[in-house]
Amino acid sequence: MSRLVVVSNRVAPITEGEATAGGLAAGVMDALRHSGGLWFGWSGNTVPDVVPPGTLPPGLPPAIARSGPVTLYTTDLTRRDYDDYYRGFANGTLWPILHDQTALSRFDRGEFAGYRRVNAHFARHLADLIGPEDVIWAHDYHLLGLAEALRALGVTNRIGLFLHTPWPAPSVLMAVPAHAELLRAMTHYDLIGFQTERDRQAFGDYVRREMGGEELPGGVFRVRERSLRTGVYPIGVQVEALRAEARTAGAERLPALRASLAGRSLVMSVDRLDYSKGLRQRFRAYERFLAEHPDWHRRVEFLQIAPPSRADVEAYQVIRRELEGEAGRINGRFAELDWTPLRYLNRSFPRNALMPLYAAARVGLVTPLRDGMNLVAKEYVAAQDPEDPGVLVLSQFAGAACEMASALLVNPHDEAGVAAALEQALAMPLGERRERHADLLAVMRRNSLERWRDRFVADLRGLPTAAQAA
Repeated sequence: MSRLVVVSNRVAPITEGEATAGGLAAGVMDALRHSGGLWFGWSGNTVPDVVPPGTLPPGLPPAIARSGPVTLYTTDLTRRDYDDYYRGFANGTLWPILHDQTALSRFDRGEFAGYRRVNAHFARHLADLIGPEDVIWAHDYHLLGLAEALRALGVTNRIGLFLHTPWPAPSVLMAVPAHAELLRAMTHYDLIGFQTERDRQAFGDYVRREMGGEELPGGVFRVRERSLRTGVYPIGVQVEALRAEARTAGAERLPALRASLAGRSLVMSVDRLDYSKGLRQRFRAYERFLAEHPDWHRRVEFLQIAPPSRADVEAYQVIRRELEGEAGRINGRFAELDWTPLRYLNRSFPRNALMPLYAAARVGLVTPLRDGMNLVAKEYVAAQDPEDPGVLVLSQFAGAACEMASALLVNPHDEAGVAAALEQALAMPLGERRERHADLLAVMRRNSLERWRDRFVADLRGLPTAAQAA
């Protein structure tokens, strides 16, 4: 069988005997170990701009690590490449646009050139590594131009892209001045996968209206003599592995955790510190819940874990300061000597520490303003005891809402609605909680991480190569 070549912005390290955290890492590492292959991406290191941008400095060859049939191949970036590609176009322009935050998006033609330069830099290394039968699977918004760069080098292999983020409506996407160049580059992929049908349709709307593309049966678009297949592949979690981990970790930590709660119900959220996660709106909704339901005072605690991300981007520094202020203000308004209603932790925790918290939480509060999928929602459900499960309160704008209809779906912009859902979740009778949890678990087993991975790879392998299609 041909090798699978995975390309992503960052590469997960190989640690023998340890589970690989995260949906992307866990899903593709299992696939690579099964069939053999290569994982390529940025090392996370930057080097001085002592050479032309997009090339490796002398004496710093790409790093290679091997574990059985899997090879990890990482490349450094110059500081200019990092600033233009990662901080600039990827996270300063694309990320806010993909999450409908046009007011936070900026555009600089030089940063866009840097984005294309790094995609070409990745492509040059890949072209030297791949064989004629290898299948290339790229991941996420950092690599929208990778296929075009590979085709320019004569690569005819099957190349697929999976977007972990949402995809915006054409009117939002067109706020990026280089939208036409970006979408033309994407048509060089053979298969593009989306989290939801809504995302796929938004992409198709642009292709039809702005590029004159023709939609054919089976999610295929014909654009400028190229055929591009699209599909919906909702990413999942390893349900049984998470349930087992929750039971194992919970047996050690749950008694002490529940004792520390002193009989109070735990509402829990875990998010990267990001403006797309709706953290400010969530804090205000919880404040409204406390104001409208004083009978829950001293009976509930809200734990928000928000590990920092992209700390060198100004927008993230601003939201961190705002949330610290909001948490202090809410506690100042409601706290008692023996009760802190909101605990805000701005640091990361390993998954084996999070799973007992998920298991103990009466409510999983997952309310992003926009999200590709949101695996925290699925991890929370997997960790629950089916005999006495908690309740998932989920944003209707998370990709997971398309599957998880038995959650309490809310509009994260509606403080009153989220506050009402919190009260409903905390007061929900056991029979209804069991029924909702069983429905959610059944959906998650159908759309597991393994199924996501296997469907995408099988569909990509089944397509003709660019040379065969010509």
